[in-house]
Amino acid sequence: MKFFVDTADTDQIAELHALGMVDGVTTNPSLILKSGRDIVEVTREIAGMVAGPVSAEVVALEASEMIAEGHKLAEIAPNIAVKVPLTWDGLKACKALSEAGHMVNVTLCFSANQALLAAKAGATFISPFIGRLDDMNIDGMELIADIRRIYDNYGFETQILAASIRTVNHAHQSAMIGADVMTAPPAVIRAMISHPLTDKGLETFLADWAKTGQKIL
Repeated sequence: MKFFVDTADTDQIAELHALGMVDGVTTNPSLILKSGRDIVEVTREIAGMVAGPVSAEVVALEASEMIAEGHKLAEIAPNIAVKVPLTWDGLKACKALSEAGHMVNVTLCFSANQALLAAKAGATFISPFIGRLDDMNIDGMELIADIRRIYDNYGFETQILAASIRTVNHAHQSAMIGADVMTAPPAVIRAMISHPLTDKGLETFLADWAKTGQKIL
C-alpha cells in the first residue's frame, strides 16, 4: 500500500519522507489555507521533495475552467496530479486532462456508482472519503470494498486512494480491503507505530538490562 501524506506542511512531509513513509502528497484548498502560503509556491516545493504524485486541486465549478486550471496546475511540476470534484463537470475535466497526459485525482467520492463513472472517465485516482461517511453512520469501509470489487471485475486501472483517514483503524482496514493508496494526516501515520505492549515490552527489557550492569558503548 502506498502512503500519501495529506498536508501542505513541508516540515512534516520532510520528516516522514526521511523515513520512507511518503509515496506522494495530497493537498486541497483547506490545507493550502492552513499553510498560509501561495498555492503555486508551496505546491512546487512539495513536488520537489517527493518523487510520487502531488495532488493539487482546482477550484472552478465549470468544466472549461477546471480544465484551464488543471493545465495551469500541471505546469508546476511533472508529478502533479490534478484534483477535480466528482461532478459531471469534474468528469468532463477528468476526461480532457487525462487524455492530455495528466494524472487526475477525482475527489469527494461517496458511492460506488460515482467511482465507476470516474474510472470510465479515465481517473488516475479515485478518492472515497471514509471519515465523512462514518460521520453519517455509514461504513466507509464498505464503500472501499465495493469499489475494489467493481474495479477488479472489469480491470479498471484507476487506483483507489482511501481518503479522509482519521484513525489507525481506518488505515488498517483500508489495507486489508486492498486500497491501492491511503492519504492521511501526519499524526495518523505517526500513531500507527503505537501499541501499549510494545511500550511495556521495551520497559521490561530496559529494566532487565539495567540489572546486568553492562553497557554496549
